[in-house]
Amino acid sequence: MVCEPMGKCSIAMISVVIPVYGCKTCLDELSSRLASTFATIPVDYEIIFVNDASPDGAWMKISELHEKNPHIKGIDLARNFGQHHAITAGLDHAKGDWVVVMDCDLQDRPEEIPKLYEKALEGYDVVFGRRVQRHDGLLKKASSKLFYRVYDYITGHTSDHTVANFSINSKKVVEGFKSMREQSRFFPLFIQWMGYPSVSIEVEHNERKAGKSSYNIKKLVRLATDGIISQSNKPLRLSIQFGFFIASISFLYGLYLFFRYFFLAEPVQGWTSVMVSIYFIGGLMFCNLGILGLYIGKVFNEAKDRPLYLIRDTTENKSGERRLKT
Repeated sequence: MVCEPMGKCSIAMISVVIPVYGCKTCLDELSSRLASTFATIPVDYEIIFVNDASPDGAWMKISELHEKNPHIKGIDLARNFGQHHAITAGLDHAKGDWVVVMDCDLQDRPEEIPKLYEKALEGYDVVFGRRVQRHDGLLKKASSKLFYRVYDYITGHTSDHTVANFSINSKKVVEGFKSMREQSRFFPLFIQWMGYPSVSIEVEHNERKAGKSSYNIKKLVRLATDGIISQSNKPLRLSIQFGFFIASISFLYGLYLFFRYFFLAEPVQGWTSVMVSIYFIGGLMFCNLGILGLYIGKVFNEAKDRPLYLIRDTTENKSGERRLKT
């Protein structure tokens, strides 16, 4: 229930934003379970499926579901922009007082939404679902844990690797997220950065019902790199500190060689050590240039000011076409 200052009250609305990729066979069950779940809560709702160029024909299925249930809406992106850009597209079109973000593979259970909503009504703007028993592969769990440890060290934040996208967010949090238009996007980190009152609660986490995760090692490394570089410039500071450290070691070693040559009359030899040192320093320079290049690349991407996503079609357009025909 939402009440305005003049005393008028209306039923709260919850939007559910679901990026879709490779999970066409899950959508029937997912939409059915969401409808059953919202039948137990005194709220209005909308379900927004964002088709991120899913290769299995998911857009046709989303259109069919919209025909059966007007609460279901669909957005068809022009190409695959990535999960977090698809989430952004859904949030840009969400109309709810509260917005739930979840995955489409049924690992996030729709039946947990009332639990998130009840906790949010206690005074929290963000409630994340904490997956205590994750039904993911060993590689995905280990990489997630490693990423958050590195991320926390670099940014100075404290994160929970059991928390992902599954959450409920107030309208002002969504508005804050919508105002952040960086090209490098990572939904949980953006939400945490805003600093609104938040909490995480335990939720059940199921096994994936269909398809497989599109995040391979290469994509995970790229996502981790983008997340860290977009949130902190500490790698640049660490690079400078390490450079000064190597320079100091080299200076002290030079003093040692100077002392040996002039005071102990010992000739300085070691062509191999000289070459190793050159290659070592050269490798460090290339590494530092690479770090600097990543930041310059991010600045270049932002300077182009391209849209975060492009929409090919929506179910609202299809509804309008049907009205014109009738």
